[in-house]
Amino acid sequence: MNMHDLPEELMHWSPEAEAGVIGGLLVAGAEAYDAVADLVGADFFAVGLFSSAYRIIESQVLAGKPADLVSVYEALRGSEEDAARTLLELNRCTQAYVGMRVLRQHALIVSEKAASRALQRAAGEIQGIAADETIAVGDRISTAQATLEKVAQPAAKSVPMPVASFVAGFIDRLQEIADGTVQPGIPTQIPTLDRMLGGGMKGGKQYIVAARPSVGKSSLAQQICLNFAEQGHAAAMFSMEMGCPELTDRTVANMGRVRLDAIGDGKLNDDEWGRVSEAIERMRGLELYFDDQPAMSLGDIVAKARALKRKHNLKLLAIDYLQLCASGKVGDSRHHQIEEISRGLKALSKQLDISIVTLSQLNREVEKRASGRPVLSDLKESGAIEEDADVVLMLWRHKVGQFANTIGCAVPKNRQGKVGELALHFEGAHQRWTESTESLAEPMKKLGGGNRYTEDF
Repeated sequence: MNMHDLPEELMHWSPEAEAGVIGGLLVAGAEAYDAVADLVGADFFAVGLFSSAYRIIESQVLAGKPADLVSVYEALRGSEEDAARTLLELNRCTQAYVGMRVLRQHALIVSEKAASRALQRAAGEIQGIAADETIAVGDRISTAQATLEKVAQPAAKSVPMPVASFVAGFIDRLQEIADGTVQPGIPTQIPTLDRMLGGGMKGGKQYIVAARPSVGKSSLAQQICLNFAEQGHAAAMFSMEMGCPELTDRTVANMGRVRLDAIGDGKLNDDEWGRVSEAIERMRGLELYFDDQPAMSLGDIVAKARALKRKHNLKLLAIDYLQLCASGKVGDSRHHQIEEISRGLKALSKQLDISIVTLSQLNREVEKRASGRPVLSDLKESGAIEEDADVVLMLWRHKVGQFANTIGCAVPKNRQGKVGELALHFEGAHQRWTESTESLAEPMKKLGGGNRYTEDF
């Protein structure tokens, strides 16, 4: 086979290693397949004949059938001219096989050469992306990063292991949690919720917080971000609904116990001015990040999150809110756009090992119920939101008071913990959330003049 007849990207290959692997499979069959299946696949071979041969061998082995030279040759042969060349190449492969001792090393070479070719292809794709001025620069950068990421982190293959092999790691992890040297999760500082979550929020998980407008989902997400930051963990809130100045106002109101309306109109008393100063000093040391770019795309979110992870070891990202995100696929239905964004955020949480709190609107069906309690089917625009979530929190206004509201919080989905309900205490004046001792069994009622503060927009 003439190397100069190959496309440029196929110059990154090792004919000897590829022939050695195929030869080993033809000679040793299932034993050889078991030795290399975690390293290579049919697409790893530069030569089409070898790629086709691997697919046939793999299907034969998995079906419990022979995968010898004659069987594979019969499956591959075409015209008489092709058949002669095929037989010649397969015979050459069996001669290149030098034993099981080096078979895995040959497979590793094939894998590395395949990665080299993939890198070269990615470089070409990135060059094309960079030149396409019909796409916004930010989206081009995000697409280029994603293209390179596929090469840097290919889908890992694993080998099934007996449960006994995980026991030692389990005991060590359990002991570390019991000793307090490792946290099972980062606490939200809402005790009942933390117990339901098995100690707090965990990396690699997506948490959906859903509610109708003006119930308080944005404020609750900001409280959780603030609680993370006060524990020394970097947290960020990407808000497509509120500007950074407004998020800052709410943070000062929360940390200084200063009335939000007083911050808005500047009519603070001497005591409140002092508390504002104290809050600002505390805020200077917090790793709490805000971004108010409107209509962020998934690419925007991914690029910003990766930068925060790299520079500040981001632990929590809140997205406010899902239905305001933009999609690059303009022609798709909104249902499919939301599905793509939801699944992309779930993948991002696993790639970066961070907790992602994604806020979502509920549809109007909630308002038709006397109880006001939402259910999973109320999630707006896409069933993928429910499917992709590890945990779903659903909020409703249970009791409206003059100075504070009681907000019901249902946890109808929790992949690795308890489901149930808890009551939350919300002080609108200070944008502050804590756990409530109220019973959610009581009917919704209004006390006094009602809460004057808008919790959400």
